Amino acid sequence: MIGTGARLARASACAGLRAFAAGLAIVLAGCAQMVPQTVALRSGWPAGVPQSASIDGVPFFPQDEYQCGPAALATVLAFTGTPVTPEPLVGQVYIPERRGSLQLEMLAAARRYGRVSYVLAPRYGDLLREVAAGHPVLVLQDVGVLGRQWHYAVVNGFDYPSGTVYLRSGTTARLEMPFTAFERSWMASGYWAMVATPPDRIPATATEDAWLNAVLAMARVAPAEAVATAFGTALQRWPDNLAAAVGLANQLHARGALGEAESVLRQARQRHPRSAIVANNLAQVLSDLGRQSEALALIDAAAADPGNPFASEIRATREGIVERMKRRSSSAR
Repeated sequence: MIGTGARLARASACAGLRAFAAGLAIVLAGCAQMVPQTVALRSGWPAGVPQSASIDGVPFFPQDEYQCGPAALATVLAFTGTPVTPEPLVGQVYIPERRGSLQLEMLAAARRYGRVSYVLAPRYGDLLREVAAGHPVLVLQDVGVLGRQWHYAVVNGFDYPSGTVYLRSGTTARLEMPFTAFERSWMASGYWAMVATPPDRIPATATEDAWLNAVLAMARVAPAEAVATAFGTALQRWPDNLAAAVGLANQLHARGALGEAESVLRQARQRHPRSAIVANNLAQVLSDLGRQSEALALIDAAAADPGNPFASEIRATREGIVERMKRRSSSAR
């Protein structure tokens, strides 16, 4: 549901990285035209982004052979306060027969720890903006000098005046790469990059639709409390977002916080008065609160809309409300 359009690639052998930066820099000498985004930065530096930034406190986990994926993912997760090391991540993201990790596994693993996996737009400027905002960026590179060799690393700083990008990479705690060499290695993956943020923090470059898609993907596997927080954070940023309101109300309803769920749905109904799903869910909450007459009036109004795409759901909700009213009437005799 992230719909980033980033193609999947295999993260393969991650050894021999010490010689990589120097070797690739030589290969790239005089090839600035092959790094279009680096060239574009000369005349189009992203607005509001300082030309130097460094994130303090980013942990470092030296990778075992071929296991750059678990090491890089542990780096970004531990930075957000998740008590995790690469070892428990190996079984979640590392594919032995491929000697590496796929992006889908990397994204899914972060969600299971209650973090929102957000894939960046394939732009150098977005990567710089996230680092400047204090979010380490996990990137996929091709570090092979003679052949393709996929590798995950974490960008935690940059200095444009010296033309340097800083990474936690392989067995090197502070790998320095020229902007051009970094782009050349990064572009092979389609400029694939992700951040993993706590559910109460939205990435600096996040768009409304992409962020909600990321939260919806997280909701399938993450702890309920983290999911509720993520929906609530989205609703604070984008109060008119219907998916965020419905998602938050559903989480509140599931935990029995019916009064809070009603409040969220009431506000959503004011903003989306013709939403059948809001009407249906609000009627269900009212019924669960014991307010059957109010719930029935609301669901009947929703059922009267001939263009309603949720007719079967509304019909089922109405039947439940009517059944409760019958039981209450029977017990009162």
